[in-house]
Amino acid sequence: MDLDELISNTADGVCAITSEGKITLWNRFAEKMMGYPAREALGRPCCDVFVGRDAARNRLCYRGCHVQTLVKMGEPVQHFEMATRTKAGKPIWLDVSILVIPGSRNGVQTTVHLFRDVTVTHEMEAVLRERLAQARPVPAAVPGEPSSTPLTRREVEILRLMTSGANTKTMAARLHVSRATVRNHVQNIFGKLGVHSRLEAVAHVTTHGLL
Repeated sequence: MDLDELISNTADGVCAITSEGKITLWNRFAEKMMGYPAREALGRPCCDVFVGRDAARNRLCYRGCHVQTLVKMGEPVQHFEMATRTKAGKPIWLDVSILVIPGSRNGVQTTVHLFRDVTVTHEMEAVLRERLAQARPVPAAVPGEPSSTPLTRREVEILRLMTSGANTKTMAARLHVSRATVRNHVQNIFGKLGVHSRLEAVAHVTTHGLL
């Protein structure tokens, strides 16, 4: 199975670039997410299409970016999230993973960006933080009472999966972390919400309209 076939079979948006940062592949899910048809994306520098920024609005996408530098050094690139806009100007958050395929296209190294839309998670996090901030602060030391400390982005993701009925194994697979990491996050959620079980956590956020 070649790279083109692999890309056509994935449900993620996929963008393949050359070592110069020019887009050579742009699958249909990339078209759907970003709004650029392949004919408009192919041949363009990926930084001109994504113009990504981090949560602090620092520019992530530029010619010779940090990702390209790490790839050229042979270093692994951890997945990251970035804020960007679709062709129509709609704000969107993407979770991006990097896969380097040496000599994959005519002997030329190709860097593949796999990305998925995580905008909903960020919006939910913002709403949850706002509502928790508005709630009356209660000292965390009081048993059974919620903490004034807001949930982290990852804790919001896990809480969202928890409300959908996902178990530890499923959550670990979905978030690409270990089961122990999931369990640690779950315990932190319990402490912040002042609950003692997943059922109580789901009931708490449902009752208070936090998700």
